[in-house]
Amino acid sequence: MRASPLLLPALFLLSACMTAPADGSGQIQTTSEAKRESIEGAVAAPLRDVNLLRTKIPAVLLEALADPYQRPSPSTCARLVALIQPINEAMGDDLDEPDDADQSVQVRGRDAALGAVASATSDIIPFRGWVRKLSGAERHDNLVAAAITAGGVRRAYLKGLGEAKGCNPPATPSHTLAGTPVPEQGLKPRYPIR
Repeated sequence: MRASPLLLPALFLLSACMTAPADGSGQIQTTSEAKRESIEGAVAAPLRDVNLLRTKIPAVLLEALADPYQRPSPSTCARLVALIQPINEAMGDDLDEPDDADQSVQVRGRDAALGAVASATSDIIPFRGWVRKLSGAERHDNLVAAAITAGGVRRAYLKGLGEAKGCNPPATPSHTLAGTPVPEQGLKPRYPIR
């Protein structure tokens, strides 16, 4: 029990910041993604469960959450590109962009190992589900998920407007992946269904 007083200052220092991806990008991450990104994210899982570490939601996604179907004014191709680019920075590439993610056995193994570490570190919290509810961590995770969904809807709406106007990508879907087959069972889709 002697480690507890030494651990508290470290926890408070960690709680002073919102989390961002380890690669330095501004892309939003769910708690699950943050836990599997790095060993630091996996070890910090209990801090997320007690709401000391939180995912920062980019302002563009909060705006999308407020009204994903807000009409842009003026509704020009240049304006649509200017509205879509910050969403791409916050969420990563859209479905119509080629996926650069390496899904090798090594990457999947690393993700599984980090998931196991995150699970083991989260297990130190008794009544974890209740702690997440009472601390507000579950509510914040739901807000992050809603912001991601709203950002996807906003981007799709803007690209639909761009396609109706005859704009070029990124103000319209690129349609380059139209002939790509649907992943077979067992393969990981780019955006898994939850």
